[in-house]
Amino acid sequence: MNAYENVIRLTNVCKSYSAGGQKIIGLDDVSLELNAGDFAVLMGPSGGGKTTLLNCIGGLDQPDQGEITIRGYSLSGMNDKERTQLRRTEIGFVFQFFNLLPTLTVWENIELPLLLADKAEGGQERISELLDYVGLLDRANSFPAELSGGQMQRVAIARALAPKPFALLADEPTGNLDSENGTRILDLMKQAAADFGATVILATHNPQIMEHGNRCWEIRDGRLSSTR
Repeated sequence: MNAYENVIRLTNVCKSYSAGGQKIIGLDDVSLELNAGDFAVLMGPSGGGKTTLLNCIGGLDQPDQGEITIRGYSLSGMNDKERTQLRRTEIGFVFQFFNLLPTLTVWENIELPLLLADKAEGGQERISELLDYVGLLDRANSFPAELSGGQMQRVAIARALAPKPFALLADEPTGNLDSENGTRILDLMKQAAADFGATVILATHNPQIMEHGNRCWEIRDGRLSSTR
């Protein structure tokens, strides 16, 4: 994939919610474009719209207005089944609380998205490569409870990368980690963008993380402003 190929585009996207009889603005006329290999940082306070934006890009939420295209395909033109398939095969998610299944080993957690995406063929080699990539090949048979927070997040990144997605959406991935492990996770995700050509969008409330992105935005009250 060409490093400059536009893969994610939002045009005048609006999203609101109802809470306690009041209308809450999640996204207010948001437009942006991202290319393959971008490491984009989305910074803003809690409730500012970061998670809503990631959810709309990932097809978990539908905007009230506007258009979202992924590699030229309109999300609004997809039904629920097609959006689910898109998430399983083309979009990886990394969360603040890891979301690893506690009854599965590290290997099995990484294997799960391959099974769901019908990409199990060749999966054994893929899992080994990813475990080596995140430096946890020796913990393949461990369970999440036996790992540190930093190790669990590295497993979560390996899991997200398993189906070879073109986009990686990360919601506060360093929020539960100390500064040393947080920096290691950021470096790993930046390296993944470079090595795999994935478009990474990382949401954070920490302004210091913005220095890691080649594209940066601030979002407050659902309004997006570019800083780089």
